[in-house]
Amino acid sequence: MLIDTHAHYDDKRFNGDRDEIIAAVKKSGVDIIINSGADVKSSESSFKLTKKYDFIYATAGVHPHDTEHTPENTVQILADLLGNKKVVAVGEIGLDFYHNFSNREAQKYWFKKQLDFASDINYPVVVHNRDAHSETLELIRKYNNLKGVFHCFSGDAEMARELTKLGYMMSFGGAVTFKNNKTCAEVLKAIPVEYILLETDCPYLAPHPKRGERNDSRNLMLIAEKIAGIKNMDTREFIAKTGENAVRCFGLDNLS
Repeated sequence: MLIDTHAHYDDKRFNGDRDEIIAAVKKSGVDIIINSGADVKSSESSFKLTKKYDFIYATAGVHPHDTEHTPENTVQILADLLGNKKVVAVGEIGLDFYHNFSNREAQKYWFKKQLDFASDINYPVVVHNRDAHSETLELIRKYNNLKGVFHCFSGDAEMARELTKLGYMMSFGGAVTFKNNKTCAEVLKAIPVEYILLETDCPYLAPHPKRGERNDSRNLMLIAEKIAGIKNMDTREFIAKTGENAVRCFGLDNLS
């Protein structure tokens, strides 16, 4: 199966033609989309998409950018959403010390609070990590039962190997196709295919040669072809394997 494990179809950039784009994505051969929440509002919007489209699933969580003014009752709201079988992970959550749109203490507080929550309910997590590699690893090492995915992976090969030991997967999107992105290729060569997922992060990060355009899941094949080449794999075989990985990571085989 061709699975986009991280998308944002609730984003306002799709307001003018959301239904048409999603229909075109389905027709193009994408089997499953996981739409990621970034705060309470987008988590609720993501869940609404799952009710409208049978091939869309959702996650619910608070992104590090939105942690500074997050109400304390947020976890209860997320818990209500995660009570629905088509909401399959806590995310996206994590740390972002590049933009620092929220102060670092608020980011750490809510990352830990959501990791605690995910651990309690035994759900996978979708982790956003930018320029906070050591701090992120320090936190997740404290949770032996947690698994999930580091989306749009931005670490190096050493970090990637450490994550595989902890049982985490890594997802890769359009950035892997950018000419000067040698680190992504090094990471992909360093880890087994069993730990790789595909994503678009649409409407962001459109792959080459569509860089700068609004992204959508029809571009997933460009990403798959690029990574399959790096891994010296047949593209169809690679897509099948990453599809199996996504089903395992998010428990999709238990939802039919």
